[in-house]
This record gives sequence, C-alpha cells and structure tokens, in this order.
Amino acid sequence: MKKLIPLLILLVIVFLASGQPAEQQSMQDVLKAWLPNKPLESFLRIFQVPYWGILVSVEERGYYAFVEFLIRKGTHFVYFGIIALAIYIALPPFKYRKITTVVITMLLAVADEFRQSFTSGRTASLQDVLLDTTGAITALLLMSFFQWFQQKNVDR
Repeated sequence: MKKLIPLLILLVIVFLASGQPAEQQSMQDVLKAWLPNKPLESFLRIFQVPYWGILVSVEERGYYAFVEFLIRKGTHFVYFGIIALAIYIALPPFKYRKITTVVITMLLAVADEFRQSFTSGRTASLQDVLLDTTGAITALLLMSFFQWFQQKNVDR
C-alpha cells in the first residue's frame, strides 16, 4: 500500500491541474519578470512545433508564449515519465510489467485529456497523450539503462 502513495499524490496533482482554466495557469507574467532580456530568442526563432494544425513558434505566438508552450510540453513529458516510474514501482514484479506500466500511463493520459476537455480554455489533445506516453517510455528506458549499468558494475 505504501508504494501507491507517491502515485496517488502525483495523480491528485494532475487532476487538480487539469481542472484549472488556461488563464489561471499562465506563466507569461513570471517569464517576463525572470527573462526580461529574452535570452536565446534568436535560437528559439529557428524552431516551429506543429501542434493542433498550426506551427507554434516565436513568430506565431511571441517569445514568452512560445517559452511557456515549451515549458508546458516539457512538463507533460517529464511528469508522465515520473508517473510511469511510480506505477512501475507500485506494480508487483511480473513478465509484462513495463508494457503494462506504459499502457496504464497512456490510459491516465487519455483520462487527463478527457478531463481537460471540460475545463474552460482547455482542449483534449491526442498529441499530448502521445507526448505523455513518450515521456513514460523514455523514463522506463532510462530506468532500464541505469539498472543494466548498475548490474554490469556489480558483476565486475
């Protein structure tokens, strides 16, 4: 039961965040205060991210909105990677534990996007589900690599 507590805390945080309108979550004022000189702006102008049928870029949205977009998508990726690790830890060892973890994480990402569809200023996005699932897979691959590396060093 103790192994479920971190997962439940992470899921409560996702549930609460999904219920907040986009305006309430805006970080642009903070970014303007923290990044008044727009660092890396010329570098970021190189990038265009296809999202919801548009190319999100500095030119299209402006510097602070684009940085916020990158932070939000990066947070999706990392956070669902952490959720996947919490699920993996909570599950008992069995043959298909990692793939089961990915499937559960993907289903949670679908549920998160579904919840967002009922929130003002928010939309459900298959791209976010794919991003969340990719974060889960990446976290599990990194964990597997570190386990392999640790075992390799123990065997020496």
